[in-house]
Amino acid sequence: MILDYILNAIAIGMTFLYGSTGEIITEKAGHLNLGIPGVMCVGAAGGCAALHYMIVGGITNGFLLVLVGILASFIAAFLMGMLFSFLAVTLHANQNVTGLAMTTFGVGLMKYIMFGLKEGNSIPYLKALSAFRFPFADQTNGLKYCGVMVFLALIIALLSSFVLFKTKVGLHLRAVGENPATADAAGINVTLYKYLATSIGCGISGLGGLCYIMDYAGSRESYLSIEALGWLAVALVIFALWRPHLSIVGSVIFGALFIAGQFIPTLVPLKFLQTMTAAPLLKMLPYVVTIIVLTVTSIRDKKENHPPQGLGLNYYREER
Repeated sequence: MILDYILNAIAIGMTFLYGSTGEIITEKAGHLNLGIPGVMCVGAAGGCAALHYMIVGGITNGFLLVLVGILASFIAAFLMGMLFSFLAVTLHANQNVTGLAMTTFGVGLMKYIMFGLKEGNSIPYLKALSAFRFPFADQTNGLKYCGVMVFLALIIALLSSFVLFKTKVGLHLRAVGENPATADAAGINVTLYKYLATSIGCGISGLGGLCYIMDYAGSRESYLSIEALGWLAVALVIFALWRPHLSIVGSVIFGALFIAGQFIPTLVPLKFLQTMTAAPLLKMLPYVVTIIVLTVTSIRDKKENHPPQGLGLNYYREER
């Protein structure tokens, strides 16, 4: 039972890992994108729509289903990132308002798309579950949820961390997020970095929505939970101190806390935890832990534990 709990925590934690990794890249460019929940919703809808039309069209090759599903999810979320960049970078719109508007838009668009993805009483895109859950699709425990997108999430997080902290591109990106005026004076194309980082970050975040449906939940109604998971992914950015490699550990912890209401009552023989009122309280744990981490890091007051100085601030080149 404990092993099953850990495996489930890892699997659902990858949804948070995609979202937080994408948001870290975005925030390193100085953009506070509160539209991540909506971006994850659109990513899920884009991937599922592509799978739907492929399967209805008779394409059943597992490799193609996974490849096209992931690409479609990434592109759909990437376009959301382009929209955010256009509003925040080109039009200098308020980033907080823009992000919240994108969440509302993304959730509504997802519900519209997902509602139409059915053929009679069947849901075609769910026929790709075994392909996404490869190589453990035949397992009966929590290992069956550790499919292709779980490994992809780990690779993306490690690669993102390497690029951010070990390459010249990452140095330039961090410079843009810290002080865009100085970066601009040094010859760095601030607009290009902001557009690319935000769009790629959204593309990565969007994969989290598809991962939740096709690797973990695997049900018709699962898309309704993505928005809530998106807010936890944003919280994980703070928990991980804006470091993608730390998000790996944080995502598993968040995953364990998120599903605590399902497993803890059976693992810990306390009467209170076995009541119906305990489950909502246990679901609060990820948020409580984030508040504790934020408090501790604020007290320690280390610069490397703080967000980029230019986070959430629009850059006006003419004021440089």
